[in-house]
Amino acid sequence: SRKRWSRIIGGGGQYRAVIGRFAHFTLPTADCGAAGERLNETFNCSYCAQGCEIYFTMVDRQNRVGSKFGGGGVSSAQQTERERKERLRQLAMETVDLARDPYLMRNHLGTYECKLCLTLHTNEANYLSHTQGKKHQAGLARRAAMEAKMAKQNEATDVMMALRAGTQVSQAQSKVKIGRPGYEVSKSRDPDTNARCLTFELHYPELDGGNRQPRHRFMSAYEQRVETPPDNNYQYLLIACDPYETVGFKIPNEKIDKGEGKFVTNWDVDSRMFTLTLHFVDEEAEKN
Repeated sequence: SRKRWSRIIGGGGQYRAVIGRFAHFTLPTADCGAAGERLNETFNCSYCAQGCEIYFTMVDRQNRVGSKFGGGGVSSAQQTERERKERLRQLAMETVDLARDPYLMRNHLGTYECKLCLTLHTNEANYLSHTQGKKHQAGLARRAAMEAKMAKQNEATDVMMALRAGTQVSQAQSKVKIGRPGYEVSKSRDPDTNARCLTFELHYPELDGGNRQPRHRFMSAYEQRVETPPDNNYQYLLIACDPYETVGFKIPNEKIDKGEGKFVTNWDVDSRMFTLTLHFVDEEAEKN
């Protein structure tokens, strides 16, 4: 038969051929023994027109893991590279906490993005492989160098930054909240316009002297986080004075009259009493 031998070694009157990879060569099936057993067969060579004694070993090179059918085994360099990447991925999954990674972001499509390198990844394992690469490591090095440079610039512009920060922390720690002030809320109506009126009186007996006095502001239902879901029918009146706790009052979400004598605040320094009086606008009277 016509055969192409990969290597022929001369010896005596016969030739010994070591079989490599042949496209049309069929191993004997009858009485060939177990896999790995050395078999001897004699074939006629069309090139030299004589019998050749062939020695070969039954080795399964087509059913290895990851190999193609008829490929003759797995490339050792490719298999080593795959195993190395798999080991790195498993090690990263055990040691890296993705919940604390500041550069990992999951977008609305379900894929993952690296905010440092601006790359897209299909899953977490792919992102972990990216973090072990040269591009991500170089980005981390540039970021660290930039932060160190900015820190030096900040230190040069403000030498007393650390001292000031320590002073502010000590002052904040020295302040102790006294508690909630005493308050009283009264309802009435304006004798002239019959508009609804609310009066808030808050007592701060332990407040130090000086220019310190309570402050107030109005907050919408969507700003607060105490009551959920927010009710658009109400708004909140906040009155604060350190070191007392801030007090909030839930009032109707209606227009407040800010005219002369309609919205009045008073702080009595001697009695430490804060008074706030407000009037609601009568919408029916305005329509008429």
